[in-house]
Amino acid sequence: MSVELEDRGRALENEYFRQREQELIAKMKSKLAVENQNATNLDCPRCDGKLGETDYENIKIDVCNNCHGVWLDPGEMAQILQSDEGNDSWFGRLFS
Repeated sequence: MSVELEDRGRALENEYFRQREQELIAKMKSKLAVENQNATNLDCPRCDGKLGETDYENIKIDVCNNCHGVWLDPGEMAQILQSDEGNDSWFGRLFS
């Protein structure tokens, strides 16, 4: 009988800690989602618009929703030029 009680106690304890871990994981996910949203809601350096991420040939670039200016993070210009090397695109010709 005491073995059954000990097993039941361990099972309840395991369930308690599993639930606590799930709650902590949910809190961490919501905190990361808020941080990611704040990071993507950057102000445009040129106007009062907000920058949104756009995908250009598998490279994430920032585009203003107001003035439609394109803003590149460090290294993104090199990635774009590298991806256009084999192609005869206007973008590659502009910077070569």
